[in-house]
Amino acid sequence: MKISKPLYSQEQRAKRDATVWTLVQGILAPIQFLVCLISLTLVLRYLISGEGYEIATISVIFKTIFLYLIMLTGSIWEKVVFGKYLFAESFFWEDVFSMLVISLHTLYLYFLIVGGMGKEGLMHLALAAYGSYLINAGQFIYKLRMARLQVSNGVVV
Repeated sequence: MKISKPLYSQEQRAKRDATVWTLVQGILAPIQFLVCLISLTLVLRYLISGEGYEIATISVIFKTIFLYLIMLTGSIWEKVVFGKYLFAESFFWEDVFSMLVISLHTLYLYFLIVGGMGKEGLMHLALAAYGSYLINAGQFIYKLRMARLQVSNGVVV
């Protein structure tokens, strides 16, 4: 297996290990995923049965707030570790895709507030937002998995 450039320099790894923001991200990420799965279930329930629009809507709002929170704390983490709030080399493409994720979630809130989209349209937009989120989560999981493999292959990350 080809070993790519380490995800972290020695200095960045020390900063990563020393900052409380690493723990915050480690706690928020699985909670965010669980919130997404619950909301996804509620959105699909509405789309399949036509029931539960209000609870599905509340769950999408809750999921979006959680996304904003994890993005804010993740940006702080990235600043502490890499010196940039976003688009650090090690997580550049993940951050680019995160912009799509945030845009879709924000677009949902926009149409929910100002109108112009029916209930089903909103729920389909929520599904698109969740699909992009799941891809983005996969990007981060893959990147962190590669970092662990680098450690096991003797590359310090």
